[in-house]
Parts: sequence; C-alpha cells; structure tokens
Amino acid sequence: MRHTAVAAAFAALTLLSACSAIPASPGTYDDFAQCLAEENATFYGAYWCPNCAEQKQMFAGSDDELDYVECSLPNRGGQTAICQQKGINAYPTWIFADGERQEGVLSLETLADQTGCELPE
Repeated sequence: MRHTAVAAAFAALTLLSACSAIPASPGTYDDFAQCLAEENATFYGAYWCPNCAEQKQMFAGSDDELDYVECSLPNRGGQTAICQQKGINAYPTWIFADGERQEGVLSLETLADQTGCELPE
C-alpha cells in the first residue's frame, strides 16, 4: 500500500515539473501591452486597489507586459517616493508620453486612441 502512495506522489511530481517546464503562450494582449510600454504609457496603481485589479484583468493575463508602477508601501503604509513625485492622487492613474494623465479605469480603446497602439482583432 505504501509503495502505491509513493509511486502516485512521484508520478504527480513528475507531471507537475513537466507542466511547469512548458513555456507560457503569449497572451492575447501581449503585443498591445508591450506597445503601450514602448509608447511610454505608465500605469500607476496599488496592490490593494480594486479598480487597478479591474484594469489589469482587462489585459487578460498580459498585464505583466505593462509599464506598471506600484505606488503603495507594504501594509498600505503610505505611498512610494516616485508616486509622490508624480503627484499620483488616485488609482489607477495613467501618464502618457505627452504628459497627459488620466485617472480611473480606462478602456482598451481609450488606451489605443491615446497611444496609437493597435488592439488585436
């Protein structure tokens, strides 16, 4: 009985390690998010902010390609120096290459219009 449990555990670990070795496929919005970063569109947010989470979810897993700046200190203990210097008062805040800033959750279409980046079809 013990050998069966050990064999099952070994098989599960082997399968898990094999799955983790498979590279992640590109997300639907990877190119769009990379373009936003290249066009100097910066997303300022906070880990505890529900609107920031909503904004990230709109990128369907491609949010790690964004130029994102975390403004909150651990335990919501204040704001980072960079966000203070930028005058970030609300989350999310987007600042674009031309200096324009927009607060709140922005649609992907608004981000595309602001930057010239192309949304995937």
